[in-house]
Amino acid sequence: MEKLPKVGILAVQGDFEAHAATLARLGVEHVFVRTPRDLEGVDAMILPGGESTTQWKFLVEEGLDRSLREFAARGGAIFGTCAGAILLAREVHHPDQASLGLADITVIRNAYGRQLASEVRSGLTSLSPEPIEMVFIRAPIIDRMGPNVEVLATSQGQPVLVRQGRTLIATFHPELTSDTTVHEYFLRIASGKLDSADKVLARD
Repeated sequence: MEKLPKVGILAVQGDFEAHAATLARLGVEHVFVRTPRDLEGVDAMILPGGESTTQWKFLVEEGLDRSLREFAARGGAIFGTCAGAILLAREVHHPDQASLGLADITVIRNAYGRQLASEVRSGLTSLSPEPIEMVFIRAPIIDRMGPNVEVLATSQGQPVLVRQGRTLIATFHPELTSDTTVHEYFLRIASGKLDSADKVLARD
């Protein structure tokens, strides 16, 4: 039987329990991560939605910012949703915020109402032929992408699901639906079953 990756979930604030429930439905071993020691034995990490400023402050205070950068440098896979997208971005603006800088994107947190509205949409992705449900809650906007960033889904003209190597970013909340498509895709990344040649642009 195929061995599934062990997934850590940053459990500081936000909807980390919803990610845990999704992984449980998929039969994936997971642990809540609150300290650098909690990363031991973890193959992949999820940075959930929530309040990015609060989460960043906790990461710095606990030394998890350094540990997560080291984890990524060792080849660990990381998936960020909503606030997690902000934490993973190279640049964060409106207002400015420090971040891990692990993905070559610029994220706009809330530029004069430019956040995507809080609503549920259905959208196409390059992950499957069927549309998936996308739950947006005061979602950030991906304003710039580097050349190595793959767009996997867009909504209303904005990229909402992107990938750079072993880093996956969603500005929406796939964990708040019954559809496990995005999590399954992340597990394939973590298991080394996907390479960066799988570049398909999905349009709404």
